[in-house]
Amino acid sequence: MPRLPPPSRGRRPTVTDDLRLLTEFLDDSYVGQERLTAADLQRSAVAADLPATVRTRIDALPEGEYAQDEAAEALRAPEGTA
Repeated sequence: MPRLPPPSRGRRPTVTDDLRLLTEFLDDSYVGQERLTAADLQRSAVAADLPATVRTRIDALPEGEYAQDEAAEALRAPEGTA
């Protein structure tokens, strides 16, 4: 899995940066896959060395299997509503 570049140094990551990283992460993770479990996504996020703010969202996914669009919707939901 390709490594995603971290947000630019010297500035605080923004929600937009997190959403961009999530989108790229999901695009890479779902290549050749129809569904992935929350645990699969969590392991992939650690392997991809994603920033803590992004991994926190992925770690908050309820247990279960997700199609890419379902995972994207759940991950983009405001915290506490997923």
